[in-house]
Amino acid sequence: MYCTVRANTASSPPLSSSPLSSPPLPSSPPLSRLLSSLPLTSPPPLSSPFSSHLLPSPLPSPPLPSSPQAPRFTVNDLSLLEVLKIGKQGRFYKAKLSRGTCKGHKLVTCKIVKEGISMKRVESEVSVMKKLGSHNNVLQLLDWNTSHEPYVLIMEYVSFGTLKSFLKTHRAQLSDTPELQCLLTIAAYHIALAMEHIRSKMVVHCDLGLRNILLGRFPHQCKVAEFGLARDYSRFKSRKSSRKKHNMDGVPLRWYPPEYFKSNYYSFMGDVWSFGILLWEMETFGQLPYSELQSSEEVVFNICSGYRLQRPEKCRTHM
Repeated sequence: MYCTVRANTASSPPLSSSPLSSPPLPSSPPLSRLLSSLPLTSPPPLSSPFSSHLLPSPLPSPPLPSSPQAPRFTVNDLSLLEVLKIGKQGRFYKAKLSRGTCKGHKLVTCKIVKEGISMKRVESEVSVMKKLGSHNNVLQLLDWNTSHEPYVLIMEYVSFGTLKSFLKTHRAQLSDTPELQCLLTIAAYHIALAMEHIRSKMVVHCDLGLRNILLGRFPHQCKVAEFGLARDYSRFKSRKSSRKKHNMDGVPLRWYPPEYFKSNYYSFMGDVWSFGILLWEMETFGQLPYSELQSSEEVVFNICSGYRLQRPEKCRTHM
């Protein structure tokens, strides 16, 4: 109604107050006077002549495409000092940042992902590590770069390599230590604390083994690492969907439970089984489980048939 008055005052013929003839109206007063003279039952005064009471709301503008955030570092910013482990999904290095620091860290552990591993898989690994947060026995994620290959993950620094390589290297010295079993029990305890924390976050590791325990100080600073195969079960809507089938390619079969081969799924109890294999590895200074079985087919057949690892010599009963 208000726009009609404003639009027609300039070009329309003089208006009358009724259908009958009457003297012509004087020139239209300002719009502000018209608004002030409206009855109380009319809509409230408008702050803008283009209010939605008068005109249809304009269509929202499409959001501008967000430009990808520039990575805070690249592989060229890392001085690789030493290889810690070589896995199927990438290599772990001791590294030093050539410029600046990463959350206060100059020395770091970095994982350079193997080419061919999808960005989605790497981002899933990053998501799991972010969810796990900070824990004394879980290798902490500091930063990452998935803008282009090779993808890089930056983690806290550890002084030594894997627990497997440490036990192999110092086997002679450790074998003569009277407190060896006590030291191994302490290491196992700290790994168990890490796995308890991981389980509390509804995450299954799916790749637990001595090769994936990085060592800051033996035996107290054992840190669970390598979450490339880990799964966040809180994202599944039901128990049935959490048993989503896995592809057997690329999984460590010698550390996997019988139900995986029979039903092709991996649950929280699978990590418990793998922890048992890890304890056997510790007691044997990093020997390969089922070393007498050569092929994957033999491993799968014998595990499903009830074949089990033998108790290592000098192993404590409670271990």
